[in-house]
Amino acid sequence: MIVFLNDKFVPLEKAKVSVFDRGFLFADGVYEFIRTYNNKLFEFEAHINRLKYSLNELKINFNDFDKIKDIILKLAVINNFTEKEFEVYIQITRGYQFPRKHNFNEDINPTVFIFLNESENLRDKLNKGVKVILEEDKRWNRCDIKSISLIPAVLAKTKALKSSAFESIFTKDNKILEGSHTNFFGVYKNEVYTAPLSNLILSGITRKVVIKLCRANNIKVNEEYIKLDELNFFEEFFITGTKTEITPVVQINDKLVNNGMPGKLTSIIQKYFYDYINSQRNSLT
Repeated sequence: MIVFLNDKFVPLEKAKVSVFDRGFLFADGVYEFIRTYNNKLFEFEAHINRLKYSLNELKINFNDFDKIKDIILKLAVINNFTEKEFEVYIQITRGYQFPRKHNFNEDINPTVFIFLNESENLRDKLNKGVKVILEEDKRWNRCDIKSISLIPAVLAKTKALKSSAFESIFTKDNKILEGSHTNFFGVYKNEVYTAPLSNLILSGITRKVVIKLCRANNIKVNEEYIKLDELNFFEEFFITGTKTEITPVVQINDKLVNNGMPGKLTSIIQKYFYDYINSQRNSLT
């Protein structure tokens, strides 16, 4: 595999960064995850805008956004992905600084790393739904930044898998926030509920698309917290994400949701989502 690292296209085994890179020492960096549908980068501009936001919030000195798409397309050609659906991982750290110190210099050159991977098939989970578990949120209070500092999410996801679940859903002060790598939605009386945007959740790209599609199809969306003590009133739940798409939740902890079956409105929203994907232009641009 050929990857992109600091202005060079290199074999994966030769991609090296310094041990004094602040991403290695402090998790001082951000990332983005994009995928293709029908050979088109899905919601590319939205992902780049979120990347810009994260970099700006951390004051990381990177401005070469116009080059990112060209890099991705070149990687697709080099790695023979032009006829495949693939995923894109972009990571930008503050870069190399010696000696190690907590404060950073303003003129550091960032470390830029991009690689592609063939898309994973989650069709079974999308059709049948998944189990999730609830987990107390112990993350920092800037979850709106897509930071590479992901240890709480890593631990939560690992705990979910060990509990025969797909995802952990973070809760705080009786409120449902989001998953370790997803946004969380509930359905009550044919209305959709999801946590409002704030520093406590990531502004998910698929979340944004789902809200837009619901409103375009006269499904009311309430950007309000789902309360832990109100979970039993909701008829359906689903999670969203770039890889996860719209995945029905059929079990929370030990309790089945909708008798362990994907919800009716969830399935309708899935259809709207796939119709939206298929309406996009068939081109890697």
